[in-house]
Amino acid sequence: MTANLCLDTGALIAIERGDGRVRAAIDAARRDGHEVYVPAGAIAQAWRGGSGRQVELARFLKRGQHHEVDLDAGSARAVGELCSRVGVADVVDAHVALVARLHDARVVTSDPDDIARFPGIRIIGI
Repeated sequence: MTANLCLDTGALIAIERGDGRVRAAIDAARRDGHEVYVPAGAIAQAWRGGSGRQVELARFLKRGQHHEVDLDAGSARAVGELCSRVGVADVVDAHVALVARLHDARVVTSDPDDIARFPGIRIIGI
């Protein structure tokens, strides 16, 4: 069963490392007409070497088969409130959770315990 996906930092790092599980999840979602969302903060956390060093991640981002979701003023406030309610300080994880909720998406993550702190989030562990 596929659904919309939201990729966190760990999923982006897995793409760079050539992890076939992430690619398979993305391909299945796209094939079934679902969307892939990537919060901008997750890109910032994963983007360390630039396109010359992170070839696979750069290719994925360039293909444009996903929606990059900015942390604008409105969502920044919602993320802050979510951090407060859940008792966490990681705004990137909170933004991932917020994007997943807004787009009825499953979060693809290498650290399910971090995302599981946010109630109601469906997780695909890699």
